[in-house]
Amino acid sequence: MTDHAIQFEGTAGGLALTNAILLYRSQPIRSASVYATAREGAAAFASIHPIEHDDEGRPIIGAGTSLSRAHLRQWTEALGRTVLPELLPDNVLVAHPDMLAWWIPERVRPAYFDLSAPPAGLKALSTRTSVPVPYPPHMFLATRSGLGVYALPVNERPTADTPVLHSPVLNVYLDGALCWGNIPKPKALAIASIPQFERAVFDSWSTHPNPGQELTVTGKGGLVRLWDDLAARKAKCFPVGRLKPFTPNRQAPRSPGAAAPATITVGTLIRGGW
Repeated sequence: MTDHAIQFEGTAGGLALTNAILLYRSQPIRSASVYATAREGAAAFASIHPIEHDDEGRPIIGAGTSLSRAHLRQWTEALGRTVLPELLPDNVLVAHPDMLAWWIPERVRPAYFDLSAPPAGLKALSTRTSVPVPYPPHMFLATRSGLGVYALPVNERPTADTPVLHSPVLNVYLDGALCWGNIPKPKALAIASIPQFERAVFDSWSTHPNPGQELTVTGKGGLVRLWDDLAARKAKCFPVGRLKPFTPNRQAPRSPGAAAPATITVGTLIRGGW
């Protein structure tokens, strides 16, 4: 038996066992902790049951019903974890306990380059430097497991049908995930944390493209030379047309005759459909 200590705060009327919540999941792993969460993609179900008592006063779990959102709200309030309503800024697309999505319009902002192996012939980024460059509109998708960074094709609030593009930011992986390195992560998945997430993307030093990033732009020279050109000529607008549609497995070879990958949209990302 595991050794756990549970302490209840005393109340005037005392505490009585009134309900039990049972959690079910498909194909449980016997060696897993009893407190482990369900594996990603595993089916799960929860039911809530009243507590009854036998003739000797011992508690028995009674017949239950499916756990509903109403049940969750009631027990959240009873446990003192009520989430206060808040006004959403115009740039927020999704505000959920497990997901926060927002967009930012295009703008010129300082960028920080310290390339570990700069290609020959660079005009502005051959040495460690901070220089203003234009960024395309972006969408960010923060979850409890990380931050996704994506470019948008037009400078307007996206809809569920808006296609997404690969971000040109150098410390973004091919699958859209930010490479955190030693960047401090926000402690809360909250609207108040949005500036911290954005600073992690735009105020960190770019040292090299991540594997496969050179495949995310069209034209000659690749991603580093594109940034070098924008910085050298003090461009005011990012050439969004050079960014390829977001394809997380772009490095994987496609078999002859295979259909082109489906367009990934804002709605696809939010639903987790890729």
